[in-house]
Amino acid sequence: MDALDIARWQFGITTVYHFLMVPLTIGLGLVVATLQTVWVRTGKDVYLRMTKFWGKLFLINFILGIATGLVQEFQFGLAWSEYSRFVGDVFGAPLALESLLAFFTESVFLGLWIFGWKRLPKKIHLATIWAAVLASVVSAYFILAANSWMQHPVGTEIVDGRARLTDIWAVLTNNTLLVAFPHTITGALAVAGGFLLGIAWYHLWKRRKDGIDTVDASGRVVVGEVPGTGRDKADHRVWFRSLRIGAWIAVIAFAGVAVTGDLQAKLMFEQQPMKMAAAESACHDGTGFSVLAVGDVGSTDCNDVTNLIEVPGLLSFLANGDFNTEVKGVNTLIPEYQEAYGEFLPEGEMYGDYSGAPVNYVPDLAATYWAFRIMIGFGAIAAAAAAAALWVTRKGTVPQSKWLMRLAVFGILAPFGANAAGWVFTELGRQPFVVAPNPAALAFGGNDGVFMFTAAAVSPGVELSELLFSVIAFTLVYFALLVVEVRLLVKFVRGGVPSSMPGLLHGGDDGPSGGLDSAGGDEPENGRKKADDVLDFAY
Repeated sequence: MDALDIARWQFGITTVYHFLMVPLTIGLGLVVATLQTVWVRTGKDVYLRMTKFWGKLFLINFILGIATGLVQEFQFGLAWSEYSRFVGDVFGAPLALESLLAFFTESVFLGLWIFGWKRLPKKIHLATIWAAVLASVVSAYFILAANSWMQHPVGTEIVDGRARLTDIWAVLTNNTLLVAFPHTITGALAVAGGFLLGIAWYHLWKRRKDGIDTVDASGRVVVGEVPGTGRDKADHRVWFRSLRIGAWIAVIAFAGVAVTGDLQAKLMFEQQPMKMAAAESACHDGTGFSVLAVGDVGSTDCNDVTNLIEVPGLLSFLANGDFNTEVKGVNTLIPEYQEAYGEFLPEGEMYGDYSGAPVNYVPDLAATYWAFRIMIGFGAIAAAAAAAALWVTRKGTVPQSKWLMRLAVFGILAPFGANAAGWVFTELGRQPFVVAPNPAALAFGGNDGVFMFTAAAVSPGVELSELLFSVIAFTLVYFALLVVEVRLLVKFVRGGVPSSMPGLLHGGDDGPSGGLDSAGGDEPENGRKKADDVLDFAY
């Protein structure tokens, strides 16, 4: 393993870890803003409770997401300085817009939302959460604009060995971006839907287990309550509506993911045919889609792959929308790539020990193949489970089965897994390029040169030992942060709505004023405010 391998592992670990938090932040933020909108319009206490509880979890995830996201900025200068030099003129625009228009807006208005409960008029306070959430969506757009340019460079020319931006509008309306953005947002909503469903199922099951809710002879729920604990009839409505809302979001979001994913696949067959051929294990030209293949892990040789089950015509449908057009396989594409971009890496200082080395244009077959299927499989499983949950809970509660509850809770991980696998597929499948070439340039009689091999992107002055130390350090720190986030989430999930509205535990009114002081914590006792947890500042 050399410096390039360690640098790739480092960026992969930090990126995938950060991306676990991004879809939950975006999806749950949209849900929380919508719930608060319904509360402001209807005045119904159940929506205030839902806003407070889910908003608390949103804040925990947002804070940890910011902490892990900051590392990404430093990666470009530390381990990937040659890459930064090559794309700096292009990336500078969308990333600056992301910081100025999105990140700062998001942070400022989220702060106003946190401290503005009962200090700002309701509608202005509502506007702050919408401004913060929409800023996070805008932030995702600019980040995806940069990443989509890496997948399909447009609006750029090469000047003195560097990519120079010639058309910012082309970058911001890149067709790769216009498909990747809705795919990412619907994926984020799928994560939020599964999150609501799993946690709400747990609380409804807990009410059944504790004997608060029962069912009559027809199987319909009989809602009970325990005064002074926050587990009243309104509490049941919080969890039941959260479950149903989450399940519907998950089902609808998966439909959106499927539609946008199909469009994305068709674009990839045009823009990165090798990536999609490898993902389908399509070593030879044909129409069949591989359902199951086996091969050597880490191999980039089609001779090491054996297709066991194949569906005729399906690959043609994914690529072209019909069932009979032959799609180029890996073995056909290899000489085409070699002719267009060379059989060997260029000679030069920036390539170091890789100068003149043969270029393998086939990505890791096992990684792309299985990441693609995990992405689709986990997404489909999550959607099917959500649809089943809508049917099972039609009579007002969940079954008393402990195993079903555990399945629902662990099911929260499925859409997270689908999102992470999709990201792994997108990035690994682009190899050996860090900036993939635009095939459209070949149609005009040549190669425009706007691409970069990964071997040329790593910082030349960084040693293997330094990279190894940093990747171990990042992994340990990120693991510690993961433990912190999971413990915080578990603590507040188990605490239920009273963990966000402590006044409910003291028998206070659970309406909009809800036994809460102006900051949203406990009523003062003897002139002093009780602090139950470090996040009391949030409300």
